[in-house]
Amino acid sequence: MNIELNNCPLCNSGQFNLYIPAKDFSVSKENFNIVECQQCSFRFTNPRPPEDRLGKYYESEDYISHTNKSNNLLNRIYKVARVYTIQEKSKLLRKWSKKGNLLDIGCGTGEFLQYNKFIGWQVNGVEVNQQARKQAENKLSQTLLSSLDKVQEDKKYQAITLWHVLEHVADLEETCTKIIKLLDTNGTLIVAVPNCESYDAGYYKEFWAAYDVPRHLYHFTKATMERLWEKYGLSIKAVLPMKLDAYYVSMLSEKYKNGSTNLISAGRVGWISNYKAKKENNYSSLIYIIKK
Repeated sequence: MNIELNNCPLCNSGQFNLYIPAKDFSVSKENFNIVECQQCSFRFTNPRPPEDRLGKYYESEDYISHTNKSNNLLNRIYKVARVYTIQEKSKLLRKWSKKGNLLDIGCGTGEFLQYNKFIGWQVNGVEVNQQARKQAENKLSQTLLSSLDKVQEDKKYQAITLWHVLEHVADLEETCTKIIKLLDTNGTLIVAVPNCESYDAGYYKEFWAAYDVPRHLYHFTKATMERLWEKYGLSIKAVLPMKLDAYYVSMLSEKYKNGSTNLISAGRVGWISNYKAKKENNYSSLIYIIKK
């Protein structure tokens, strides 16, 4: 039985409308609704599975961030792109934070942490999926944590990262509150999430792969992301694009919409999305640099 939120996770309003119906194309084939708050325009999946049942919606051999397998074309493309994106993410990290303690929440199979440990960061990671966490622990030769609650609050982090993770957390307020406690006074929080105001989101509509219900419980825009961190006394210092995401998301969306991955069509939509995004910085996915 799914549970229905009666209040907006961002502003606590009880008034929201249906924004778009969406389907879980990758695992359960179940239908869900995404609603929009009338008060603050925050969009979230509602109803949604209870927290203790969310795990079953990740049980797929195609969910690469947990399995790290090259079992289809999209996963192979993802892994090639990941080599480049990890280096770019690390450059961004060094630009906005002094080197020190790094906490990666939702670290998956550990490639980002492994790279940064190699170049001198003191790393720690949180990963709820046991299979992915074990792979990461083997790469890093250290024990990682199965939940954010297990991170000790007496240790502060100069950098905390969530790469496409915040949209997954069951309790948004609890997660944000914990992050604030762990972040060093001059620390940097880096959050990457899909942007449901991008061109590709509007083009694919209910087939847009980055809705990814019910794994994605929240669907952010620049405005709602800003409101979220203002609520906790933080401010957004920069908003940066993840340009490759437009192509990857479009490839998945083509598959969901038409039953097969049309690389030419996906490439065209991805290119148009990035081109149109230049004016208002509405790329398919965005990276937010956030500080106290």
